[in-house]
Amino acid sequence: MKLATIQVNGKEQAAWVHEQKYILLEDVNKAWDQQWETGMFELITSGQWEQLTQLLANDEQRQRLAQIPALASDEVVHAPLYRHPRKIWGIGMNYVQDIAELEQGDPDEEPVSFMKPDTTIIGPENEIELPSQSEKVTAEAELALIIGKVCRHVTEEEAPHYIAGFCTAIDVTAADIHARHPRFLARAKSFDTFFGFGSQLITTDEVEDVLSLTVQTHHNGELVHENKTDHMKFQPWYIVSFLSQVMTLLPGDVIMTGTPGAVVLRDGDTVGCSILDHNGQLLLEHLRNGMIDGK
Repeated sequence: MKLATIQVNGKEQAAWVHEQKYILLEDVNKAWDQQWETGMFELITSGQWEQLTQLLANDEQRQRLAQIPALASDEVVHAPLYRHPRKIWGIGMNYVQDIAELEQGDPDEEPVSFMKPDTTIIGPENEIELPSQSEKVTAEAELALIIGKVCRHVTEEEAPHYIAGFCTAIDVTAADIHARHPRFLARAKSFDTFFGFGSQLITTDEVEDVLSLTVQTHHNGELVHENKTDHMKFQPWYIVSFLSQVMTLLPGDVIMTGTPGAVVLRDGDTVGCSILDHNGQLLLEHLRNGMIDGK
């Protein structure tokens, strides 16, 4: 199941994505006399995402749902997946270029992690503001995990059962501020507009193997970095397990899993993220965020 948050009549609403068309859950409720949550965050935190996934696993139900009037992709304004997750985690320096490097890694190494506030969140069509305090801002595409159930002290084997799905993310950093001192990382990551989030979510049943995905960073419409998820030093289910030993992960929490590479942003640039499946087919795409000079 693929869902998205789109803006309709000034309101951000959840929609089912079917063949490049968007069917609002609000319209599903009217047509079927149902009570699905119509906001993405509420759909996840209520647990209804799991019921909806099971429903749409049935071909007959999908065909029935597809009869409801839909919005075409060119009619849609994409919004952030949602606005106020309790936590946004990031994992840094997590990819290697050659898979052989994984065998040579330090067995005692632990993930580099950081957190971002929800005031950084923007949607795929919003602009990233380049702050006056920084002369070098970078952005990087990432695969993000969305927690679907309360998660504490889980194993790697158990971790997939706690995930609602995957989405795209653009993590932005004031790189020169961070370069001045490692302790400045939180500030460098936390400027308003420094987290492009969504707008689409794909549930885990649609992904054959999370380690067979390709993550791409696009800059000004050109592919500049890509890597495969099996090149991660700390793989997604390990990350979920690791973080769950630190704190309780809650429905709607977001975990970015690292990037294949960053780009330097200048006024007028665009940046985007694509996630490809094991066959090289586009699975998720983050439309291009533009830059504006906030100085």
